[in-house]
Amino acid sequence: MSMKQPVTPCPKARKKQLTADLCIIGLVTFLVLGIVLFGWGSGMNTFGRNTDIPIVLRVLVIGGCAQFGVAGLGITLVCLLRKEPFTKFGLTTKNLIPALLLSLACCVPDLIFQAARGNVHAWCPFIDVNSTAEVLAGTLPSKVLGMLITAVCWGFFEGFNYVVIRDKISEMYPSRFRFWDVGAFVCAVMCILIHGAVGVTPSALLEMFLTMFLIYGMLIVRKETGNAWGCVLIFFVYWNAL
Repeated sequence: MSMKQPVTPCPKARKKQLTADLCIIGLVTFLVLGIVLFGWGSGMNTFGRNTDIPIVLRVLVIGGCAQFGVAGLGITLVCLLRKEPFTKFGLTTKNLIPALLLSLACCVPDLIFQAARGNVHAWCPFIDVNSTAEVLAGTLPSKVLGMLITAVCWGFFEGFNYVVIRDKISEMYPSRFRFWDVGAFVCAVMCILIHGAVGVTPSALLEMFLTMFLIYGMLIVRKETGNAWGCVLIFFVYWNAL
């Protein structure tokens, strides 16, 4: 396949709609983030550590109000508004296995770097989420419910959020180069800013680059295969898991 491809400019009316969609996602995200940081503030940590409150309820409140609010509510509202099913954004079985394997391959450089620095621990999905250890120490029903909520909020929506944003930006600004994608680049930059992965030392710069490569790579895989499940898989088995 050629490295260049023909590009059809986004129609003006569609571009206006996509701009509105991205504005809604951005406004909802920053509104929730503002409420969580400045409205709830340290109270969220206090609530999350309060063992007098059932762990499932704490995971539900923090996962639903904070995590889903920041990385899921905006895209969900837009999809409902536009009547766009999630399957439109690659949640299908088409090219499923290549998408999963190629997406996981994007994690390898970062995994090697983290292992070299001694930052890799025993694998467990979502173990770096503050509530996971307590969820796993609970009863079977609380384990199931707690991990299900965690998987939806910290796994599915965190990965799928990038997919929807990337798809809309890249539809607005299509690229004629096969492996250059405006939406994927914006999402990669957005990721390092949100997670505070920006640094100035050689080690921090390399970690920043590898994080960007992971996010950019998984979104290029989504673009090439037409399947977005690989992006979701990364947030189930790699992000917060090692």
